[in-house]
Amino acid sequence: MPAEPVPPPAVTDDDPGGRTVRRLVTLVALAAVLPALYLPGLVHDFFDLKIYMRAMRWWADGNPLYDYVQPDRVQGELYFTYPPFSALLLRPFALLPLGATVVIFTILTGLGVVLTTRWLLGPVIARHQLPRVFTVTVAVLLVLAVESTRETITFGQINMFLVVLILADLLFAVPQGRRWAGVGVGLATALKLFPGIFIVYLLACRRWWAAAVASATAAAATLLAAAVAPDDSWRFWTRELWDNDRVGRTDYTGNQSLFGLLSRFTAPDKPDRLPWLLLVAVIAGYGLWRAARAARAGDHLAGLTLTGLVGGLVSPITWTHHLYWFIPAVVVLADAAARTDRSTAEGARRRYWRATLAIGTGALIIYGVVSFYDWGVAPARTDDPGEFLVRNTYVLLSLLLLVTLPTRRNDGPGVPRRPAAEPEKLHQMDTRPE
Repeated sequence: MPAEPVPPPAVTDDDPGGRTVRRLVTLVALAAVLPALYLPGLVHDFFDLKIYMRAMRWWADGNPLYDYVQPDRVQGELYFTYPPFSALLLRPFALLPLGATVVIFTILTGLGVVLTTRWLLGPVIARHQLPRVFTVTVAVLLVLAVESTRETITFGQINMFLVVLILADLLFAVPQGRRWAGVGVGLATALKLFPGIFIVYLLACRRWWAAAVASATAAAATLLAAAVAPDDSWRFWTRELWDNDRVGRTDYTGNQSLFGLLSRFTAPDKPDRLPWLLLVAVIAGYGLWRAARAARAGDHLAGLTLTGLVGGLVSPITWTHHLYWFIPAVVVLADAAARTDRSTAEGARRRYWRATLAIGTGALIIYGVVSFYDWGVAPARTDDPGEFLVRNTYVLLSLLLLVTLPTRRNDGPGVPRRPAAEPEKLHQMDTRPE
């Protein structure tokens, strides 16, 4: 009787060699996509960083800082628009060759991406027992592929430095009740006014000490700049701060704020300020209410993410490179989807929609709004529904996330975890789906 054939050994998920190969293939595939995504952005040629450096040299030569102007074919005349404290920190770079400054900014931005991505994913990796190095590496490559990161790097922007300061404060110092909580937000606000929305967030969360420290830090940095450059500081705070025309056209598609959306309806005219202010009041009130509720529930990441989205919506000008806050939104959505109980129909449906929104948001922010389109030079009104959707993608996505972003329980570094229950008491714990 012939012997029966011996079946080949089964390939299981416990095969370490197979897992390693799959992970390497994944990393190589993601890394291979990055050059194609960055090619459109290379035309920026560190345009913003060059404005900073030329303005610093102009200033060092004894000229008024805010008189510096550079022509641009799309935006018209562009000026140095940051607060004087930013100029103090940027001025030493004017002593370096431009190429060296580009290398330094690019490396520091890359390090900021790695650091902040680790911060965002740390609790998720621990909660779901994911492979740390592989998960962080994949996430870093995906964050580098996001349009806001691409624009930050290829324009030579300072956004990632601000994100590091804000996340260090709101993910660690504030939840842990550190005495220095608020310093990061205060410094970020003194460097660029957008982070001031996070001081309002601290007030909404009733984090009085952190809000006071943030305000005092921003004031101290501003006064330091005023002591060094009194004339330029007076001019900025009394005149240039209120002139939106200095930073470019509000109707340009790259301006993904509510005011940008309205401007695209009225171009070449500016929209009426009253409807805009009413929208700002409603959206800021609702968004900060949701953010404060998330923080009180222990989900500090969702709270700061909602606040960042509010800031992008209510600012008169929010360029695509300002919108980092979609990245933590994807983390919150993916983690919430993974934690949702699938044992009920409602739980399965909630998990499906959260996962779909996470994937859809990730795909949108990687493809982007401006990277692969030439929106032209002349002001143009929004003419049809399709154009409305395309030209306002990030505005509409921000509004959607403001309503749908879930709140998770006890999330984030520094948040005390509930101690493990004794075996005989496990049945008494709340087992409702999150």
